[in-house]
Amino acid sequence: MGFFYKYREHMNKHQSIIAAFLFLFFVLIHTYPVLGCFALVAGKNATADGSVLFGHLEQNRGLRNMSYRYVPRQTHEPGSMVTLRRGGTLPQVQETYAYLWTSNPGAEFSDGYFNEWGVAVASDGCFTREDPYEEVVARGDIVDGGIGFMLRRIVAQRSRTARAGVEVAAELLDYFGYAASGRTYIIADANEAWLLSVAKGKSWIAQRVPDDGVVLLPNVHIIGPEADLADTENVMASEGLVEYAISRGWYDPGSGKPFSFREAFNHPAPEGSFMDTHGIDPRQWFAQSLVKNELISLPVEEQLPFAVYTDQKLTVTDVANIFRSHGHIEGQEPDMSKSYLLGMPADGTPHHPENRDAGQICSDPSQELIVYQLRNWMPAAVGCVAWRTTAAPCGSVLVPWYAGINSTPKPYFKQWPLEQAKEIGFYLDPPPGTFDYDPDNAFDTFNALENMIDLNYPESIRMVRDRWDPFEAEQFAMQDAIEMVALQLLEEDPALARTFLTDYSNARAMKALEMAREMLNYLKTIHWAH
Repeated sequence: MGFFYKYREHMNKHQSIIAAFLFLFFVLIHTYPVLGCFALVAGKNATADGSVLFGHLEQNRGLRNMSYRYVPRQTHEPGSMVTLRRGGTLPQVQETYAYLWTSNPGAEFSDGYFNEWGVAVASDGCFTREDPYEEVVARGDIVDGGIGFMLRRIVAQRSRTARAGVEVAAELLDYFGYAASGRTYIIADANEAWLLSVAKGKSWIAQRVPDDGVVLLPNVHIIGPEADLADTENVMASEGLVEYAISRGWYDPGSGKPFSFREAFNHPAPEGSFMDTHGIDPRQWFAQSLVKNELISLPVEEQLPFAVYTDQKLTVTDVANIFRSHGHIEGQEPDMSKSYLLGMPADGTPHHPENRDAGQICSDPSQELIVYQLRNWMPAAVGCVAWRTTAAPCGSVLVPWYAGINSTPKPYFKQWPLEQAKEIGFYLDPPPGTFDYDPDNAFDTFNALENMIDLNYPESIRMVRDRWDPFEAEQFAMQDAIEMVALQLLEEDPALARTFLTDYSNARAMKALEMAREMLNYLKTIHWAH
């Protein structure tokens, strides 16, 4: 698998096409489960500084290029319409909010958003047992093609709070129905965070993350019997959800057990997988163990809880280290501070098939980690920060991007005109050359560094982290001073405050890119010398 990533830098256009074909063939013949995204959400009473922390790791197979760019506020003419991917339309609002946009051209369900109010939106794919698309359309639970790709963007454009974001999404789902198998959306702000789990059609449920709890989300639905539908402050759901599950034979009220969206809608686990054997997801199990600082014994009783609770208050670094984890080594206790070293198999690479069932979180398909630090005691422009790594987090570095900035550096996104980049057809069918290696592009540089690290992981990762860890520590040490200046400027000259934050974030991003190029060139020299 790693071959197709490791040598992309040296492929010409035609070789890239051949490699993509071989990659698809590889995926088809592979037997172990394909990992997807992963998320962590910590309520404000579960963190060291009182922020809501929301971390999301984007993971996709194939040749990819992640862009990170700013989209300003936009006003729209009366009567303007939003067109969805499969033909549905809805009225556009008069003004849409500004946001930072993680785009993943060619991938329908992989972009993320962070708007000017500090509302963050991302998602994890969660397959369900629902019927094929055509059958759901025929019974009227998908209207005008349904909604999928645009759901996150519309939430970011129209929501000033996480709760409002759930309500915006619910209205869209209730009308159009969901077009894909299933997904869990995470919508967070500086006061609270929600998980919104959807199934193909019009079945959905949303649960608020407890303020003192930590939720770990893999690629399976995790909202279970703890979600009390009568608790409307903390739970929302589609009308007739339980009755629908009963009608499909997915829930038996005579069992005496409360309704569980997880049990009713999740797709059955692959035969022989960790989840099939133990009844729980391996990444949720190991990540909960990391948070609790003790390995959760197997087998567990029934299921893992929706949220876990710990006396150890989480920091941004703690969250990042969980996402840098390569899984569990038998006989070794979980340790967040050494997550990037945990679970290295004997061949020296963290991305080996034998490690898939060991709770591995950082893996080959990892392309971006963002840890949103959302603080409610400051204006969102300063108090809400996206700490982002370009490419896999184990070999990359966190850089702060404030909600108040108004641009990102050119190397960090594809240089397409903004309106063209946002257009659905262009986004899902990007032009030839989109995935060709570009040494000036930040994602290609960090991804190449990751691949060079993997060629001799045990030695290379230590060298890289010896450089990245002080860089991260320096930024955290500077944070209070930077924000003090920004807050003062925000009172005196808001435009200047945004310029100050933009210059700071962009300078750190460009310094990180410079360091990545230096380490990449050094590792190339070492590798080719051998």
